[in-house]
Amino acid sequence: MSRARPPGPRPSGRRVLLWPLLGIVTLPLWALLLHAGTTFAQLPPGAAAETATSASSSLIALAITFLVGLPLAWWGASARAATQRVLELLLAVPLLMPPLVLGLVLAYVFGPSTAFGTWLEGIGLGMTNSYLGLVAAGFYEAAPYFVYGAWAAFAALDRDILEAAWLSGMRPGAAFARIVLPLAAPGLAIASAMAWARTIGAFGAPIVVAYHPTGLPVGIWIALSEFGLVPALELALVLLAIALPLPLVAMGVGRRAAR
Repeated sequence: MSRARPPGPRPSGRRVLLWPLLGIVTLPLWALLLHAGTTFAQLPPGAAAETATSASSSLIALAITFLVGLPLAWWGASARAATQRVLELLLAVPLLMPPLVLGLVLAYVFGPSTAFGTWLEGIGLGMTNSYLGLVAAGFYEAAPYFVYGAWAAFAALDRDILEAAWLSGMRPGAAFARIVLPLAAPGLAIASAMAWARTIGAFGAPIVVAYHPTGLPVGIWIALSEFGLVPALELALVLLAIALPLPLVAMGVGRRAAR
């Protein structure tokens, strides 16, 4: 037997108005679904390779973002106020930097115009027009978003619970893995979803650093330039199809952890 829903206030006129507002915010999604071809009959050549390149490089960039950003976020959440202000300022610079400018900076630092870039080329780790450069571009676009989101998740934790765990004799690493991460899971899920959205959709930095191998965002721009709007929209639908599952799963895990 299904339970009856408890009585509550009926939707007011103001709540009804929220649906058009939601439609305005999500307009790009509905426009893409309505106007892009659903049979993918006009997908441009190379779409399968671009899809595989984007998916694999973005997953690697997300893993690196998690490994690098998690300790930085914990440091920011537990540091003194003066250190926190310095960290906030340093992280704000790449966050506010336009992606195209970020790509120019990465091309300068890792390209053959610097001794460091020449050294990387010499040992086979060249960043320009390489798969490694595509991963690096995705990482640098996503990292600040993840660090800020994870920082907020850690800062919202009840410090009394953490101190009780440490006072009980639990090792710091065990306390972090068994208490901090589960408690912060909802916020970390949102941070991971934001980072994934940034790295899978990265365009400004990759088009400068790693035009080849071509990922989906750059491939969409090429398709628009060479084949027209409809093939580009169909390729955009492919990008949406591979980009949506991971954030949905992450947010579902976060909701279950919160409950």
